[in-house]
Amino acid sequence: MPEKRSFPPIVSPDARLLLLGSLPGDRSLAAQRYYAHPQNQFWRLMSGVIGRDLVPLDYEARLAVLGAARVGLWDVVASARREGSSDAAIRDHVGNDLPALVAALPDLRAVAFNGATAFRHGSKQLEGVAGIALVALPSSSPLHTVGAAAKQPAWDALREFLE
Repeated sequence: MPEKRSFPPIVSPDARLLLLGSLPGDRSLAAQRYYAHPQNQFWRLMSGVIGRDLVPLDYEARLAVLGAARVGLWDVVASARREGSSDAAIRDHVGNDLPALVAALPDLRAVAFNGATAFRHGSKQLEGVAGIALVALPSSSPLHTVGAAAKQPAWDALREFLE
């Protein structure tokens, strides 16, 4: 089973919201871009959160808009063995140092977890961190077959942390 590694965090020091996935899927790893699978709903869902359509933008512009909105991206898993892209297939995972990143972000108000696996692993690391909301979100992954419209209200609740 191949070992896969997450990307470095994309976050500015003034971030108010940190969005954590579990581990990038094969399409994202091949492209070296967060949420690169064309059916992943992340960019559409985040468009609703920040009030700007990210979908038509190129990747660098998407990241710039998220940064300007004070949103950072990273993953809970630093490395793991996994066949394919399913979170259920993650084995022998090593976590990223979430407490260190959170401690380096003085304006951080919330950490949101994109999916149940990210929440399960990441919230354990951040238990007891004062003053930061931990938010579980429905996964944006195409493997989570609930439509974007059903997921959007949970994602839209993130707006309060950016105001």
